[in-house]
Amino acid sequence: MSEFFKTSVTWVVDFRYDGRPRRWFKALGASDDVRQAMVSQLEALYGDRAQLVEVRQATEDEETQYLRGEEPKNVLCPTGRHGRVDTEP
Repeated sequence: MSEFFKTSVTWVVDFRYDGRPRRWFKALGASDDVRQAMVSQLEALYGDRAQLVEVRQATEDEETQYLRGEEPKNVLCPTGRHGRVDTEP
């Protein structure tokens, strides 16, 4: 993708939730203070239960995975299973 038209950067956010590793992909502006934004968002969502580990720019493969809508393997469960949906009993 041409850098001229690209206005955002895909970031990989690694954090721990109740001691378990989690990963998000976030598309944010290149000039944003991403680390502080993620600390604030984790605190707002999870309080003391989440701890930021690392924020880094995504590799080309990770960005492709994000653009295709593929979730990180540990997004919900280390086994890769998805959470329950409303149609399940």
